[in-house]
Amino acid sequence: MKTNQSFGIQFITRSKGSTPRGGVFVRITVNKKRMEISLKKLVDNRHWDASKGRMKHTSAEANTFNTYLEFVQSRLVECYQELQLKGDLITPQAVKARFLGEHPSAHTLSELFDYHHQSESGKLSVSTNKNYKITKSYVFAFLKEKMKTEDIYLGQLNYKFIVDLDFYMRTCPPRQHNKKLNNNGMMKHMQRFKKILSLGVKLEWLDKNPFNAYEIRFDKVERNFLSEEELSAIEKKNFEIERLQTIKDMFVFSCYTGLAYIDAIHLSPSDIRNGIDGQLWIYTTRVKTNTPLKIPVLPQALEIIEKYSDNPRSVQQGTIFPLISNQKLNGYLKEIADICKINRYLTFHLARHTFATTVTLRNGVPIETVSKLLGHKSISTTQIYAKVVENKVGEDMANLKHKLIKKSRLNNRKKLD
Repeated sequence: MKTNQSFGIQFITRSKGSTPRGGVFVRITVNKKRMEISLKKLVDNRHWDASKGRMKHTSAEANTFNTYLEFVQSRLVECYQELQLKGDLITPQAVKARFLGEHPSAHTLSELFDYHHQSESGKLSVSTNKNYKITKSYVFAFLKEKMKTEDIYLGQLNYKFIVDLDFYMRTCPPRQHNKKLNNNGMMKHMQRFKKILSLGVKLEWLDKNPFNAYEIRFDKVERNFLSEEELSAIEKKNFEIERLQTIKDMFVFSCYTGLAYIDAIHLSPSDIRNGIDGQLWIYTTRVKTNTPLKIPVLPQALEIIEKYSDNPRSVQQGTIFPLISNQKLNGYLKEIADICKINRYLTFHLARHTFATTVTLRNGVPIETVSKLLGHKSISTTQIYAKVVENKVGEDMANLKHKLIKKSRLNNRKKLD
């Protein structure tokens, strides 16, 4: 631990309005960062020497009060030295906490978020890091708006804090251009915050995770996907506007590969090579989970790959497709949906769902295989699409029922003849 830190103690007074009496505060400064403690005492400002931070020696009362200030200063110096001896991180909050006897380690929530960012950000995708920053912004907005503080000690976190944060996020107005949080959006933030606090427990900055008594519950969401007819309508449509045609091709490519936007946009020609069966496969790694992907190239996807093999922008960038942001891409997909008269909210991720359902499961590909193709770490993640299998079974049984009825009628006619 560094020993060349700047450390200062200053006594100040503050008055409200025109009152002559002011509250006495002690200001702690460590490396230019400040923290104040109210001493819960009042003095007459006319008897206060601001330059010395003491009462003027005009009475026995002043001598007694100044002796008390000397004791406070001496104790604060001791707290600072104790932190040095322990090798703890020394902050104004840490000195204050030790002085008040609240939380000896004095690690704050902001420290924990910062440590998580330093230690974990390199392991996480850009989008996941962005989501953690958004989660942090909600937590600290709650601290500022509802608890009237900029930070909090980890030892102060409890189940009530988590419940109050839950209520805050459910009821707070939309932030910037974002929509108001629904249950699942809020639960994702709580899930990330729980991981942050779990790190605090591992670091022994927290005795236990206050989330232990809190249940994270996601609402079941119907996975949206294109039907065979809707996918066919997009495939058959040719656009004169180049940008729309490119977006359409990228979308259809994902419908036949299951690649998410980030994986598709960074796919390079070197990622496509012969597989174990001698046919072309896609060999890449899923950015979101760092899971290896091995996907056989279907004819529809191969046709699109070949189409863009000599695209100037793609060749220059070393990718299959020219780069475009996910936001712009989804904006153009809305336009494509309108032109193709598809009455659903079209996003690039919908293509991944379409691959899992319409292209694979509905055509009899086992769910274990689909799970591998999607890069899911657990088959339970893929089972959200299982209802499609049930629908397929229902359709197959309906066809069988029709055939059996037809066969029965035919047999009855033969008997009559």
